[in-house]
Amino acid sequence: MAEGSSRVVIIGGGVGGLSAALALRDRGHHVTLLERNAEFGGKLAVRHRDGFTFDIGPSLVTLPHVLDARVRERLQLRRLDPQFRYFWRDGDSLTVGDAGTDRAGYRDFVASGERIWDISERTFFAGPMDNPLALLRRMRSPRDLTGIDPLRTLAAAAQRSFTDAHMQQWAGRYATYSGSSPFRAPATLSCIPAIESRYGCWYPIGGLGALRDALVDAATTAGAELRSSAEVARVVSSGGRASGVELADGSRIAADVVIANVDAEHLYRDLLADKRALRRVQRAARSTSGFVVLAGARGTTSEISHHNVWFSDDSRAEFAALDAGRFAEDPTVYACVSSVTDDSQAPAGHENWFLLVNAPSGGEIDAAAYQHVLLDRLAAQGHDIRDRLLFTETITPTDIATRYRSPGGSIYGSSSNGRRAAFVRPANRGAIPGLYLVGGSSHPGGGLPLVTMSARIVVEMIDRDLS
Repeated sequence: MAEGSSRVVIIGGGVGGLSAALALRDRGHHVTLLERNAEFGGKLAVRHRDGFTFDIGPSLVTLPHVLDARVRERLQLRRLDPQFRYFWRDGDSLTVGDAGTDRAGYRDFVASGERIWDISERTFFAGPMDNPLALLRRMRSPRDLTGIDPLRTLAAAAQRSFTDAHMQQWAGRYATYSGSSPFRAPATLSCIPAIESRYGCWYPIGGLGALRDALVDAATTAGAELRSSAEVARVVSSGGRASGVELADGSRIAADVVIANVDAEHLYRDLLADKRALRRVQRAARSTSGFVVLAGARGTTSEISHHNVWFSDDSRAEFAALDAGRFAEDPTVYACVSSVTDDSQAPAGHENWFLLVNAPSGGEIDAAAYQHVLLDRLAAQGHDIRDRLLFTETITPTDIATRYRSPGGSIYGSSSNGRRAAFVRPANRGAIPGLYLVGGSSHPGGGLPLVTMSARIVVEMIDRDLS
């Protein structure tokens, strides 16, 4: 590796920042990464208690091939089959594995999603999205634009593909992968179940914390300087260009390039104080937040998988409540019980339950009362763990906002709601020269694979700009 002279400072040690640090070292740049928390990983976080381990951020790996090979070789990835189990109150259930399901309409829906993915991979995910023309330039023909199905909602696409209301609800759930509503997000998101079908759902043995550790180890081995408990107070500029950062202790680090792996709203409100840029990024609607229950339970539960979903009776009412800033009275409940796959995640004969429901950004609620809503829902559908609980903990939108400086506790940065969502999402190129954005609040969006892609896009931009 030829040593370069460019100095890069990365604010934030989430997946985007760590991935960028690793790639930049390959190109010879001097890299210093600063993380305000004591641990790296950002929302890729872990909670330990009484022998139980909970992944409190991402809970699965899709598109593992987008990870750097040095990261993958440090992991023991296991392909999950079945991928998910789904439950409805009328007793119906659905198990989806690598072979999919034989439900009517499923094959056609996935085939349509695969076509969307193939176009999106070489257009939308291939580079920055400073404006709509950037996307059009990467398209081979006008058919690419219609081929990604951006004008219909995901719910409309599901209704066209399935006569079964349960399968419509199943398909609509994929909008929540970007903190969005199936009644407002584009049908483009139907590529997500197609990705799971084609590439699988993966779990790193030891939990998602193993992925965080692999990123940290690979970046450190490559020569990046990673500093935790190092809070950045502001981005410093000189001559209208980013020239480094000032830390909370008053010290400064000079740089030729600054990469912000933080929420764009936090960046432009607190670290750069750019009102014009702040107004621009606030045009992008925030994604939903989440309400989480961590539960250590004695014994084991029949008929559950690693990943499970209990659907609400009325999706439209559920998302209408979220859009109005209210917690849903009848929420869809997701549960990750990784001890089903990995014995290291709970004491022998016990289970680690991570329960998650969508919550409005900035929403507040009586955590103890809402916890009972979730647990009572599972009990009513035959999966009662209330009498087996050893402990519970809750995580609210306020907790998420505080820990990650994510406005309102939005998990995925900006949502995918609306036809123009992709074009109003904060750009990877910052408001001043020498400043770049990676992570869930910037293009191409939230989630492990997309955040990893954002790092690749930014590193390629930096190489072009510096040359």
